[in-house]
Amino acid sequence: MRGLKSTLALFVVLIGLGSYIYFVTWKQPDGGSTSDQEKVFTALDKDKIDELKIKSESGDITTVKKDGDNWRIISPVTAAAATSEVSALTSALSQAEIVRVIDENPSNLGEFGLATPRLDVEFKGGGQTMGRLLVGEKTPTGASLYAIKNDEKRVFLIQAYSESSLNRSTFDLRDKTLIKLARDKIQGLDLTTGGTTLKLAKKENVWRVTSPIDARADYSVSEGVIGRVETAQIKSIVGENVPAADLEKYGLDKPEISVSIDLAGANNVVAFGTKAPDGSVYARDTAGTTVVTVESTLADDFRKTLDNFRTKDVFEFRAYNATRAEIVRDGKTLVIERVKTEGDKPDIWKRVSPTAGDLDKTKVDTLLTSLADFRATSFAEPKAVSGLDKPAMTVTVKFDEGKKEDKAVIAKSGDTVYASRPDDFGAATVDLEKFNEVIKTLDELLK
Repeated sequence: MRGLKSTLALFVVLIGLGSYIYFVTWKQPDGGSTSDQEKVFTALDKDKIDELKIKSESGDITTVKKDGDNWRIISPVTAAAATSEVSALTSALSQAEIVRVIDENPSNLGEFGLATPRLDVEFKGGGQTMGRLLVGEKTPTGASLYAIKNDEKRVFLIQAYSESSLNRSTFDLRDKTLIKLARDKIQGLDLTTGGTTLKLAKKENVWRVTSPIDARADYSVSEGVIGRVETAQIKSIVGENVPAADLEKYGLDKPEISVSIDLAGANNVVAFGTKAPDGSVYARDTAGTTVVTVESTLADDFRKTLDNFRTKDVFEFRAYNATRAEIVRDGKTLVIERVKTEGDKPDIWKRVSPTAGDLDKTKVDTLLTSLADFRATSFAEPKAVSGLDKPAMTVTVKFDEGKKEDKAVIAKSGDTVYASRPDDFGAATVDLEKFNEVIKTLDELLK
């Protein structure tokens, strides 16, 4: 019985091997295989291609045409094309090699899937047809594809990996960037979530919250929102010309989330609606009529509150770039200045007031580092802050060669420490332990 099973297994293997030999080498002419593989399109310069017509396996027939340094889809829709996708396709055409000639004059193209090719790519240059590649089925091993070119009858094989670049649907070839932004023109952004709008403005590369309060904004968070909009990718096209009356079904008549980017006075707005059946989210650039879907995580990234955008650092200076500090505590004022030294020697710190003298650089660095580490754990409105009329200390620090200045009033109410800046709304609550470190070092320097 065991011997019979072995014989049957061997028989199956022989059938598979015979099929491979039949399909791959059937009617192969003598000399059909070469060590130096011939290019499918000899001497084709991909940069000379300026128009392509692609029929994909899905049945899409897409025409793309060069537009300066970029590509555009001109049929079946008019839209920007993904330059990287088209470039991969033109490269695949110019680099395609004939692995083996199967039949110089086949009597039945259907045997190779070429009676009705799965893929059909025609390309032009300067208004003239440069070539055409038709691709049929894969060989039994899956390593190669049957193909013919132009009006020739000869069937040959090309490498199967070419299919990933050649088999491109209209959506595959489309530029999937949700919205185009000119970074150098961005002057602000409005973020609306659940009916509440946050407004931010950008001036000289500095972000600031302008509504509902006036406060410093976190640069990385603000730029992060811009970057997220800029890199957002379309997952699918729902409709190209969706009338306003139909926006309700996508939750886009009154979008839950919208991001408006101010580009030198011209606003680009992206709106996000309800969830699609596959879990993605409906979205649209409000300047157009196309409804798309995007990953749900994209919309989630814009669910930010006011506190998310506010700068958490109470001070902008750092110990290494501070040049002068003036700190008032209990009626005493400590004024210290950094003094540069000659050569490679480290800078030293001197006390200017209350008495002149040299200072322990380690203690000064400890004081400045502790102050620079003041970070908001939360924010409080002015009416909720107490103790600012009798502050525990006031701090003024010059930094960046004296070009910039930080000011803050520090107050303590019970176990709560507040830090208030004249250029910020309300006050930040800061860590009590960090405050105590500063007081301890400050008292040592005031002796």
